[in-house]
Amino acid sequence: MPASPALSGIDADNPLVVGTHSHVVVMEYEAWFGPHAVTFQGSAATPLLQSADMQAVGGGYDSADPAVIQQHVAWLQRMGIDAAIIDLTNDVSCIFNSEWFARKYLRNFNCCPVLRADYQNIRDNTGNLYLAWSRLRTPLKLIPLLGGIDQNVLFEDIDGKTAFQKEIEYFGSLMRQYPGRNVIYQGKPLMLIYLGAAQDPNRSDNPLWFQIREFLRNHPEIEREYTFRMLAGYLDSQPALWARQGAPDGPVEINPDYGFWSWVDRLNPTCTLSFCPYYPSYTRIRYPAASRVENFTASIATAGQDGWGCPNPNAPPYCPDDALRFGRHDSYTTLASFMAYARQLDPIFLIIHQFNEFVPPDEGFDANTNDDVEPANLWGRGALDAVRHQIELYRNQDAAGERP
Repeated sequence: MPASPALSGIDADNPLVVGTHSHVVVMEYEAWFGPHAVTFQGSAATPLLQSADMQAVGGGYDSADPAVIQQHVAWLQRMGIDAAIIDLTNDVSCIFNSEWFARKYLRNFNCCPVLRADYQNIRDNTGNLYLAWSRLRTPLKLIPLLGGIDQNVLFEDIDGKTAFQKEIEYFGSLMRQYPGRNVIYQGKPLMLIYLGAAQDPNRSDNPLWFQIREFLRNHPEIEREYTFRMLAGYLDSQPALWARQGAPDGPVEINPDYGFWSWVDRLNPTCTLSFCPYYPSYTRIRYPAASRVENFTASIATAGQDGWGCPNPNAPPYCPDDALRFGRHDSYTTLASFMAYARQLDPIFLIIHQFNEFVPPDEGFDANTNDDVEPANLWGRGALDAVRHQIELYRNQDAAGERP
């Protein structure tokens, strides 16, 4: 399988080492789907790829299907992606902890006893990517996304370990077994931690993000092994986390005391209502003699504060503060707006939100209210071409020496 021009300098057998001058493009990716895990039922969009073992549940594909994996890798390479963020963030305690723990802490929490097998199937699908992608000899890399959403990930199980610790160990074992899949940042393999949406900025409240940082500080053997970064959603709407206060007129920097990376942000500079416009966030990292934007995340489409539909979040008409997939002539106008800021900000890690979540309520009721890239019935292969074009513009700026 030939690599795209963007990947031609990356070794399929060795990790990707990211430095202060790097420009890495990363896609958010979910391996959640299969006959005994999440299905595509209820999503407005249905992927074009199909697996035979999914037909009994209404169609779609199995994330463990080798043909599906191979096609995904080919599409990601064609777009010019360097690495994928692999999402295993939901109900981590149900996945990794014992039945004793589930009975004690999770009896009324997300129906763990009923869904445990499905969650663990998603875990296995996600872990399988290390072997499957290595067999394909793709230069694409993998970055684990850990779950930091639920307080119980820091409760100790009967074995004295937390689910957060066990998830680190799970991915750590795969990263040691398949070192060629890793992204090395600040000298160590990179792991990301997803925190959810709204974040309490007050450390005196002991918010979960602060507890996780304290947990890592209290386990120096883990911090010595990996580089960690925290991701959160909709930082555009959380001014307490910004480096500067006041109404923005462009992308907002996150206060380095928090340093959160964006999983997804809103962008709608044309909205004239009092509660918008929204501008996406970025995180800056400072070196002794200089600084770089460390993370910026671009999206295909972003919902408004009340979801996609107004007054009903699950139906049209669109909310006035939505940033929709398509503009005039089916152009990917929201993506283009995000990527214009990406070229301006010049991040070390540019994240694309996202390849294949396909799960309500995050995804809306038509193509304009869905932020997935993977070819689907509502938009065909158009998103692949749009993302590839924008990444080419981004990389060509670098090649032409036009970075700011």
